[in-house]
Amino acid sequence: MGGLADGKIVCFGELLLRLGAPGREQLLQRPRLEVFVGGAEANVGVGLARLGHRVSMATVVADNALGQAALGELRRYGVETHHAVLRPGRMGLYFLTTGAIHRPSDVLYDRAGSTFAVAEPDAVDWDAALEGAALLHLSGINAALGRSGTDAALKAVKTAKAKGIAVSFDCNYRAKLWAEWGGDAPAIIRELLCHADVIFGGRRDFGLVLGRKFEGENSPRIAADAAFEAFPHARWIANTSREQVTVDHHILSARLLTREGTYLADPVHVAPIVDRIGGGDAFAAGILHGLLTGRPEAEVVRMGLAAAALKHGVPGDLALVSRSDIEGFLEGGAFDVRR
Repeated sequence: MGGLADGKIVCFGELLLRLGAPGREQLLQRPRLEVFVGGAEANVGVGLARLGHRVSMATVVADNALGQAALGELRRYGVETHHAVLRPGRMGLYFLTTGAIHRPSDVLYDRAGSTFAVAEPDAVDWDAALEGAALLHLSGINAALGRSGTDAALKAVKTAKAKGIAVSFDCNYRAKLWAEWGGDAPAIIRELLCHADVIFGGRRDFGLVLGRKFEGENSPRIAADAAFEAFPHARWIANTSREQVTVDHHILSARLLTREGTYLADPVHVAPIVDRIGGGDAFAAGILHGLLTGRPEAEVVRMGLAAAALKHGVPGDLALVSRSDIEGFLEGGAFDVRR
């Protein structure tokens, strides 16, 4: 099966500021917070830019110092922001308390009413934003933000398909966000998936959108087959599995599925974890990089897992992983200092 056509990648989603307690402190245990720029689609965009691709971020951002700083952080890593729309309003925020040993991490969202969440569905000029694009990447988080986000995501994918542009979609189900507005997550995510060529999701996601339970040893393949039947444009489905020994020690594995076969990457131990936020986005960037550069599926899934594992050693949300990082990991992960 051939890869994706290489070319400009457009990522569509909300830019966020993450405010986190330093170290392993509880939130506001001391009156200090560390700030990072992130957002699921932006994380993927930065990851792809770092891997040598031309990436453009389509979004709606608060027209203030916070929004400008967030856009500046994307440009710092090579992501174009010509199609980022500035509007009066507030930035979406989330607060992170990093877990330790047997205490899990916790996320507190403060995104309701953000500039992105309330923007009209046609705020982005999609004809201009998608000009010359080979791929559009977005996730279910857009729709989870409300009716406006849902309509904007649908407009984006429908415009892309009408122009013959491939769509990459990460299910990224966020129960807390969907609960805030009571949206019909299964129906909306299912409609978005109908346009996707590359799907990031697993048996739980497909169980949600298809109204079925997928259980048992072969459930990942059975769930993928059901998804391929339901979503005619889908060519690849990618997902990871995470065994959590403790908060600081995880075992990651990955699979890439096509209509014809399943490709697995050997499990990787990541311990001690520096920062797991954005690991799934790094995985998506690694998978897309492999597909865009025409690698065989068996190599593509290993690249995705390598990017995900490496991200666990990088503070912040962004997938700051390079080609040489991935190549070194796949060649044996030598730990010597590079001099």
